[in-house]
Amino acid sequence: MEKEAGPVTAEARLDGPWDDVPAPGGGEPDGAGGRVAPRTAGVERTAPREAEIYREVHDSPAFREVRRRYRRFVFPAAIGFLLWYLAYVVAATTAPGLMARPVAGAVNVAMAAGLGQFLTTFLLTWAYTRHARLRRDKAALELRWDTQEMTRGAVR
Repeated sequence: MEKEAGPVTAEARLDGPWDDVPAPGGGEPDGAGGRVAPRTAGVERTAPREAEIYREVHDSPAFREVRRRYRRFVFPAAIGFLLWYLAYVVAATTAPGLMARPVAGAVNVAMAAGLGQFLTTFLLTWAYTRHARLRRDKAALELRWDTQEMTRGAVR
């Protein structure tokens, strides 16, 4: 990070990969009310080399394993939750007598199933974060660091 002081205000600027192409209206004040394009601090990226690195990582067994672990949890969980939700909607529309049956006091089957939807959402969120933390985060972080190290070598 580089700190720059201007005549009116001081601005902090982070050098990053997004600084290679100036955004509309981006850049630094030029003193005349306009803006100049951000500096890239003499860094020239070799885009074809970076693309090769990302393709190499995408084709790696480690990346495929992370994706496989993700899919093995998310697809069944999403399908199960959608089926549970659709069962609730179908039961509410086709079996109003069943849904109106009292369970305890003023609570009927529809209310209990509706609260079950909320409970299922929270449980599924907890299960997803636990699965990600235990089975994917470490491998994904290692891939990220490896990729960043390889792309640093692609910068001249």
